[in-house]
Amino acid sequence: HLVESGGGLVQAGGSLRLSCSASGFDFSAYTMAWFRQAPGKEREFVASILWSGGTTDYADSVKGRFTISRENSRKTVFLQLDGLKPDDTADYYCARHRMARGGLTVMPYDYPYWGPGTQVTVSS
Repeated sequence: HLVESGGGLVQAGGSLRLSCSASGFDFSAYTMAWFRQAPGKEREFVASILWSGGTTDYADSVKGRFTISRENSRKTVFLQLDGLKPDDTADYYCARHRMARGGLTVMPYDYPYWGPGTQVTVSS
């Protein structure tokens, strides 16, 4: 079970911090990721963090602006969004890798477990 929070309306250049609270599985054993889907577009990879927390990966479009992190003791994964742009407007989803101790991947089919999403709107 995954539940996102922290979305909202923000002006361009602003920041948000998204959280995803997990339950029902051994959170520390799973690579986690954030995806987003803008209206009329396909869901796209944003960032992922290895189950151990030591390695991360980012889409080129967010690299240097977004930061993914996790606190295994709190069973929570975070996405810090800085330098937001109107193009970042989307529903943001956290997702769990299909396999315990799986590696970093960017394809949605590797993450069969999703939260309901949180909406981020960036005004110009």
